[in-house]
Amino acid sequence: VCCIKCLGGIPYPSLIATILLYAGVALFCGCGHEALSGTVTILQNYFEVVRGPVDSLDVFTMIDIIKYVIYGIASAFFVYGILLMVEGFFTSGAIKDLYGDFKITTCGRCVSAWFIMLTYIFMLAWLGVTAFTSLPVFMYFNIWSICQNTTILEGATLCLDPRQYGIVPIGEGKTVCAGSEKFYKMCESNELDMTFHLFICALAGAGAAVIAMIHYLMVLSANWAYVKDACRMQKYEDIKSQEEQELHDIHSTRSKERLNAYT
Repeated sequence: VCCIKCLGGIPYPSLIATILLYAGVALFCGCGHEALSGTVTILQNYFEVVRGPVDSLDVFTMIDIIKYVIYGIASAFFVYGILLMVEGFFTSGAIKDLYGDFKITTCGRCVSAWFIMLTYIFMLAWLGVTAFTSLPVFMYFNIWSICQNTTILEGATLCLDPRQYGIVPIGEGKTVCAGSEKFYKMCESNELDMTFHLFICALAGAGAAVIAMIHYLMVLSANWAYVKDACRMQKYEDIKSQEEQELHDIHSTRSKERLNAYT
């Protein structure tokens, strides 16, 4: 019976959203980190892009910064998922059935409203991350398509120039043209195929995080409505209890007056 009550007290919508959030963040952070490492390998081995001085802001420095951002995203949303799960427990109607009536405070309503606002901001942020992640997917899809159609492109002078994507400065010519030895080595390497699919998985993870944020918004909105209704019900119960107490006091006073008059 105790286990059934405990299972009944779990906020399953919040649990599903938390699992989806963790899965999406893990997929985005893990695959994104490895895809960035694969990008560094491709740039160094096939495009001969050299890492600049320590104090310069080149593509490798930007990749290192993005990796640190990924570390921060992973840790921050791990904590945020726990907070949302705890909030789901305390605003769930099942908790009231388990532990009896509880007081809905103004602080509790403010916390629920704050979580709704913060989750909405995070949803917009993840939409931006999803759009940003689609850029390397598009870039690698173009490269992968050219590599898959090398037989059709025989005789064509198509070149891959990282300057088109802002990866290297305009003054540096780091082109790899179809038909060259580096081009065939890059197309036959595992780094290109693996990096392309890792970026696709990272994009899918970012999309899953967006869906989790939308799910959280629905759950938090429902919890907010529950808290608001519970607050109204609490006020009604307080007024009703006060009126009953007043009626009881009036009845007791009249009973005492009748007893005194009789004596």
